Amino acid sequence: MARVTGIGGIFLRARDRAALAAWYRDQLGPPVQAWHGAVFPLAEAGAQQFALWSLFAPDTDYFGPGDKACMVNFAVDDLDALLARLRAAGCAVDERVQEDENGRFGWVTDPEGNRVELWQPPRP
Repeated sequence: MARVTGIGGIFLRARDRAALAAWYRDQLGPPVQAWHGAVFPLAEAGAQQFALWSLFAPDTDYFGPGDKACMVNFAVDDLDALLARLRAAGCAVDERVQEDENGRFGWVTDPEGNRVELWQPPRP
C-alpha cells in the first residue's frame, strides 16, 4: 500500500518572497537558494534524525496571535545565542523560553507575521 514516508517540506505564503527569503537567510541562517527555499538533510552529523508533523486544535494559541494556519519549527544548535542575535537585530522575539524533556524552545515572528519555533534538541 502506498503511504507517507516523511516530511517533504513546509510551505508558507509570502507577500514578498524575496524579502521574506532574505529575512530567513539573514536572521535564522538556512541556506536559502534562488528559488526562495532551502534543503535540510536529516542525516547531517549532529542533526536530529527526524522531522515532526503534528496537528493542533483549531483554537490553539501556540502559533501566536492571529489566524495563521501553520508554524515552522527549526532545529538550532545554540538557542540562547540565536535568540540574542535576533533580539539585537530588532526581530520580534518572544521573551519566554520553554524547556522540557524534548529540549529547549524559543520563538520569533517573521516580518509577515508567521511565528517560527526554534528548537534546541536535548544534549545526549
